Amino acid sequence: MRTHSKFTLWSIAALLGLGLTWAIPSWAAAPGGAPGGAPGSAAANAAGASGRVSFADDVFPILQNRCLECHKADAPGLAFSGLNLETYEGLMQGTRFGPVVVPGNAMVSNLIVLVEGRAGIRMPHNRKRLTACEIELLRNWVNQGAKNN
Repeated sequence: MRTHSKFTLWSIAALLGLGLTWAIPSWAAAPGGAPGGAPGSAAANAAGASGRVSFADDVFPILQNRCLECHKADAPGLAFSGLNLETYEGLMQGTRFGPVVVPGNAMVSNLIVLVEGRAGIRMPHNRKRLTACEIELLRNWVNQGAKNN
């Protein structure tokens, strides 16, 4: 088992507890996201999403392959954060520190913040990062309302 520095564990706890809303511009926190086609904006979402993203067909396979090693029963990610990614309900319940998905707003969803590495830490922790396509699928799913479809 890998050991984690106290700073890293504290950073994850602080990030999830604070929801990072203090570090995000007010225009980004509003539904519809950033102006001018910036990532997270309605224009970028419409241009980047050729169709509806399915939790079962698109999102859950990413979680299974990239996240469940740590975020399942009896695993370190679940033990530390309380985030169980074995089901849609577990994902939407979030962590003991708060939600990780804000339906309709990927810019402030900690799931996206963490996989993009915008918090100074990146998930999956000490593993190969998600591809740009995987991150875009997650972002589009959240912006489309994070439905259990």
